[in-house]
Amino acid sequence: MLISSIKDNFSEIISLLTNLDTSSYTFCHSELSNATIGEHTRHIIEMYQSLINNYEIGIINYDKRERNLSIQTDVEYAINCIKTIVNNLEKPNKELILQQGIDKLVYSISTNYERELLYNLEHSIHHQALIKVAVLKNPSIQLSENFGVAKSTIEYRNQCVQ
Repeated sequence: MLISSIKDNFSEIISLLTNLDTSSYTFCHSELSNATIGEHTRHIIEMYQSLINNYEIGIINYDKRERNLSIQTDVEYAINCIKTIVNNLEKPNKELILQQGIDKLVYSISTNYERELLYNLEHSIHHQALIKVAVLKNPSIQLSENFGVAKSTIEYRNQCVQ
């Protein structure tokens, strides 16, 4: 269920990215504190990459992600990174250590793979909501109604309709 939700979420992101040219992807939006859609997309991708790439060693530190500028400037590269993530999501749940800090370790706690997948999904939705703010200025780009909306909010809205 969780993996399929993540795959659906990435499908929404890919659907958006296939409708963006380079200038739209790299345009600095004042509504996003002059960040770009590409920067938010890179952030989503690199959080998942940190989890997947460090799964085997069992120590996750999202602060030490790569910050690969190609992801935020090249739409096709970003899409390929997403496809790689999707192809590598399915792993057995296992205990992990989550660390915070770059030069000086500030915090270290126990977690597990599924917990971090869920965190990344919720984190992705949060960044998609920010991306949506920028995209809504462009009427030629269509987003799904639930792009950037949490599952609990979608379920609540569905209950209200009934």
